[in-house]
Amino acid sequence: MTHEIFTALMAFAFVSSITPGPNNLMLLASGANFGFRRTVPHMLGISIGHSVMVMLVGIGLIRVFDAYPLSQTLLKVVAVAYMLWLAWKIAHAAAPEVQDATGKRPLNFFQAALFQWVNPKAWTMALTAITVYAADRTLLTIAMVAAVFAMTNLPSICTWAAMGQQLRRLLTKPSRLRLFNWTMAILLVASLWPVLYH
Repeated sequence: MTHEIFTALMAFAFVSSITPGPNNLMLLASGANFGFRRTVPHMLGISIGHSVMVMLVGIGLIRVFDAYPLSQTLLKVVAVAYMLWLAWKIAHAAAPEVQDATGKRPLNFFQAALFQWVNPKAWTMALTAITVYAADRTLLTIAMVAAVFAMTNLPSICTWAAMGQQLRRLLTKPSRLRLFNWTMAILLVASLWPVLYH
């Protein structure tokens, strides 16, 4: 991988990781509802889970989509259904003290890692990265792409959880928190538009 391609990959990984999408909207909501510290496993699950996903896509999953185009449609249907369910959960999240009493928790590491497999933006990022930056499909190049995502993704997504934590001070009234959660749910559903449109 040349220096120019590596620099372009870093820029792509950073921009695609820090811009709004399902992961970042969920982290913003989690930071606001649960706080930054309790959202750390969620963030680690996203970062490591997505890097593993990139690696597996590069090693062979990309060929499945090439050979069986219907599998992409099936993935979209599952992803949309799951995202709608998550939006409903966010919209109906209670205040932090009520969540603690009812046992509600932020996503854990494994839930966040598994979420990458139904996250349309994560799939787009992985498929694009492998197609553009690991065109030779060698194991070393694929591993480098996955490593770049691991390095750039975690600091990027931490920003969203931190913003949510800061918003927490403004969301002390149940009405404000409810409005915030419904807004996040609507934005999460809106983030599906590119998937449904294409």
